[in-house]
Amino acid sequence: MSAFLATHTRTHSNGALRAGDAGKRVVLTGWVQSYRDHGGCVFIDLRDRDGLTQLVFDPGFHPGAHVVAGDLRNEWCIGITGEVRSRGGKVNDKLPTGAIEVWVDEIEIFSRAETPPFAIEDDVDTNDSLRLKYRYLDLRRPKLQRNLRMRSHITRATRSYLGDHGFLEMETPFMVKYTPGGARNFLVPSRLNPGSFYALAESPQIFKQLLMVAGYERYFQIVRCFRDEDLRNERQPEFTQIDIEMSFVNEQILQTMMEGLMATLWKEVLGVELTLPLRRMSWAEAMDKYGVDKPDLRLDLVLTDVTKPASTSGFGVFEGVVKNGGIVKALRVPKNEKLTRSVLDGLGDFAKSYGVKGVAFVRVLDDGTWQGPIAKNYSEAARTETTQLCKAEPGDTIIFVAEKFKVANTTLGAIRLHIGEKLGLIRKGEWQFMWLTDPPLFEVDEATKEIAAAHHPFTSPRVEDEDKLESNPEQVFARAYDLVLNGVEVGGGSIRIHRSDLQARCFKALQISDEDQQRKFGFLLDAFKYGPPPHGGIAFGLDRLAMLMTGAEYMRDVIAFPKTQKGSDLMTDCPTPVSAKQLAELFVASTYEPKP
Repeated sequence: MSAFLATHTRTHSNGALRAGDAGKRVVLTGWVQSYRDHGGCVFIDLRDRDGLTQLVFDPGFHPGAHVVAGDLRNEWCIGITGEVRSRGGKVNDKLPTGAIEVWVDEIEIFSRAETPPFAIEDDVDTNDSLRLKYRYLDLRRPKLQRNLRMRSHITRATRSYLGDHGFLEMETPFMVKYTPGGARNFLVPSRLNPGSFYALAESPQIFKQLLMVAGYERYFQIVRCFRDEDLRNERQPEFTQIDIEMSFVNEQILQTMMEGLMATLWKEVLGVELTLPLRRMSWAEAMDKYGVDKPDLRLDLVLTDVTKPASTSGFGVFEGVVKNGGIVKALRVPKNEKLTRSVLDGLGDFAKSYGVKGVAFVRVLDDGTWQGPIAKNYSEAARTETTQLCKAEPGDTIIFVAEKFKVANTTLGAIRLHIGEKLGLIRKGEWQFMWLTDPPLFEVDEATKEIAAAHHPFTSPRVEDEDKLESNPEQVFARAYDLVLNGVEVGGGSIRIHRSDLQARCFKALQISDEDQQRKFGFLLDAFKYGPPPHGGIAFGLDRLAMLMTGAEYMRDVIAFPKTQKGSDLMTDCPTPVSAKQLAELFVASTYEPKP
């Protein structure tokens, strides 16, 4: 046992002391951030999760402590006692504790450290793989510690708000029944049931609906979810949801409750007052104006449908797209010196990854005519109507994309953000929330015309669209909603189907047979025979919320122990092969021979 800790208890964190604490005796603990020997006094910056305090080891003040300090090196873990003194006119304005220093009269070295593979500092240019291999060192960096402390604050405030509003925190199983369709599941072999497997739950969806059937009315869970997907900076194989379900609600009741949660988080965690109610926008409006169902409203640029004038413009490319069932969308960019010809010429390559062969553009001249590659191909009437529809003025640029509805919107929506970044038009520092409402209930494959649930098969159609389920399913919209923040979907949910007759019609539209219904969802459908209440829910991505609230660039910067884009953990070196004996115990035969 440490002799120091047997007689001393820490009095302050290393970010706590201020000018008013001068004269106090203190006990501090932490890690050596930096070491400076000025030929007499030794100066140490002592670090913990709250900040830094400068320590002074003066041979005239306490020779014994000074001798020990001569051996200290970065990342050694120590405890000290000493006297807080003012720094007078030598204040370090870069530190909250910069008005004071602690003159040390006792020190204990708790543990020594080897030289770290990288400096424990923010903004050090270090290979990401090295950071992840030594994640426990990377997590000492002040930026990551701030991020993870804020994440903890988010979860604490969430539990408090939901608990105060009658929500019960309840757990649901991680190991669940495998149901084909949707995201790919991780599978877990069952030793006690040879040849059978659990799936790791991709969400608690069915279980939280069962809790509504069971009469618990308001449920929440901060829960781990698992999906075996291809990864990117906003996706991990295991992630965390703030999962919520409510009985006896409609969209307005649920959304109002969730707006209160967001207002609470922003006030308590960031000190920001949100204006409620939050903006609402239909899916149709979002696609029309922004080309995507999660528009970034910090950017004022909007899209315009110019299919009508394009169809008789005299420009063969656009007319051909319209005749084949496509659309022509335009983006008006106000006069801006940064929008150079080289930027415009680069849009063609940018758009290729979205499946578009080319991007057209023109500049509007003072007399209303156009300048650009397609200007001479456009009739005067079509040009005039297009300019008016786009509300373009002299000096403005109009960018065009002509393709099928989804591709045209997605591409020009991406160009909108690309141009906004290039020109510096996205207003940083704003929090632009919006509810996206009334999305399509089904996704229809343009080639095969196969229908799939856009969300999940328990999402309720809008009441006014129920009569189209059999006759025109493509025109059925859902009682679903996403919460979008600065162009990122941070939450999504829906009002669920609780009527067996309506559920049967939706299954029929999805061409799910009675046999498949029972195989995939039999236990939920059985439960719905016993008086299910009207209910709805939502799930927020805690990792995404934390990433936005902290200003982190990558999701891994708000997760303590993340995986790489290949789903591996470089620190623990997993996943790893297992022995033939282990597989045999699980009744699993392996035909894969790992590379040596």
